[in-house]
Amino acid sequence: MWAQDNVEEALAYQYYQQADYEKAASILEKLFNRTKNDNYFDLYYTSLLKIKKYDEAEALVKKLIKQSPQKLNYQIALGRVYQENGKTADANKIYYAAIQNVPKNEFQIRDLANSFYRFEAYDMAVNTFLQGRKLLNDEQVFGFELISIYRFKKDKLALINEYLNALPANPQMLPQAQSVLANLFESNSDYQILQSALLKKIQKDPQNEIFTEFLIWQFIQQQEYEMALRQLIAQDRRTKNASNLIFNTANTFVANKAFATAIKAYEYLLTKGAENELYLPSKMQLINAKYELALQGKIETEAIKALADEFSQIITQYGINSQTIFALKKLSYLQAYYLNDLSAAEKTLEQALKVPGLPGMEAAQLKVDLGDIYVLNKQPWEAVLVYEQVSKQYDNLPVANDARFRSARLSFYQGNFKFAKSQADVLKASTSQLMANDALNLSLLISDNLQSKNDSLALMMYADAEMLQFVNNNSAALKKLDSIDLAYPKNSLADDILMAKAKIFIKNNDFANAETNLKQLISLHFTSIWIDDAIFTLAELYETKLNNTEEAKKLYQQLITDFPGSMLNTEARKRFRNLRGERVDNLGT
Repeated sequence: MWAQDNVEEALAYQYYQQADYEKAASILEKLFNRTKNDNYFDLYYTSLLKIKKYDEAEALVKKLIKQSPQKLNYQIALGRVYQENGKTADANKIYYAAIQNVPKNEFQIRDLANSFYRFEAYDMAVNTFLQGRKLLNDEQVFGFELISIYRFKKDKLALINEYLNALPANPQMLPQAQSVLANLFESNSDYQILQSALLKKIQKDPQNEIFTEFLIWQFIQQQEYEMALRQLIAQDRRTKNASNLIFNTANTFVANKAFATAIKAYEYLLTKGAENELYLPSKMQLINAKYELALQGKIETEAIKALADEFSQIITQYGINSQTIFALKKLSYLQAYYLNDLSAAEKTLEQALKVPGLPGMEAAQLKVDLGDIYVLNKQPWEAVLVYEQVSKQYDNLPVANDARFRSARLSFYQGNFKFAKSQADVLKASTSQLMANDALNLSLLISDNLQSKNDSLALMMYADAEMLQFVNNNSAALKKLDSIDLAYPKNSLADDILMAKAKIFIKNNDFANAETNLKQLISLHFTSIWIDDAIFTLAELYETKLNNTEEAKKLYQQLITDFPGSMLNTEARKRFRNLRGERVDNLGT
């Protein structure tokens, strides 16, 4: 008999999975009558509903209720028959009666709710758990089950309230709450509902930091960085222990390019005095944020000099060591690219390279940066030697490919196009997607524009313009790019020139001209090697600088749809979701 049951069970499951419910019901009826196993009942009963044999299902369930009146799952099954047959009032009457009569027993309450869930009566499962809380006089019980149902139903308000109910006792759930809500929320209004609920909780329980931390995350998701900082400082003044949270959130501001707000956060931490353990880290991060902010906006020479002085003070105060390597690197960059003091920049990097116990990768990156300064200082052979040294010493590591690419780029600047292309072609197989993309673009740029003498000569001028941009002489680079068409009419570089000019305009904060050049490239050169870069760059411009989120969404969507193989596709998808309100979690990333 046991072997026969196994064979029949396997056949019944097969029919059920194939949606052949008539045959499944016939076998399951025999199995259930023979064994009284509720697993067979569930499948048998569901098969009857699938083939709309409601009378047969009703008779079956009523018979079982008479035999086992204490088993609530049979009563729920009867309600489901009425529900499926359109008798909603009769179904609800049974459901509510079962909920009201459930015993004051956690196991039986959970069992009843699970029966509702199994029969897809999700609202009734929720009502059962809420009734259970009343019976047990415990507002925390069944929290995980309710969260699961609310997530399934996408009931945002209920999910918010349940998470806020659970978090004080389970603060470790905060990352889950943030992730779940970020994926569920569709618009800014959803975040406003969360914000309102959090503020009410904070008013009632101001000492509970978990709600403040959640509120700060909400502000960051909305890119309301100043509001986040204001809340942080208020909490610190109230509790005197939010310094670490302020420091970590300030780092998040930097990651989100909210440098001005980050500066305020670090400056606030510095007011706590030099004896505070976060004083030195905050001071270093402060000057780093100032550096990023200075290079993002319109470059003022006096401001750059003041910033260079701050880096120098850090180095003088704390010495040349592993902690101040970052300051040496940033100082050399300012000296080389903005203050035109190449000898000082060389000396600064050479000092950094002498730091005892310098990690190999750190030394390699410093050498690559030094090679770039040799290029600026018109010492190309010195640069090549440094690049080759790094590529051989750190072979098979990303920094080696970086050095090789910089060597190829230098060959391009010098007009040695065939050698530059041969180097770029090797790097196209790089494991780094970004490196492979840069190498591919350089290779195609060269091969696409060496078809005629006119194009080759135009490419020489273009390479000169690229070199001028590299040394930060943007006005001269623009003039050189504009003169290419005058010197060599009808050349093949039209799309490359538009992209190069757009990048310079963005660097100069001339967003209107950048938009014009990018739109022209997209409309006139849809097969260009720069097309996906142009679409993404214009979308980012609309999103972050021109306050036109609708156009940004259209362009991100275009990139996702038309260029699925682009390395920019993943980031475009993330940006598109953010603009639709499906905020991804940026806190702590």
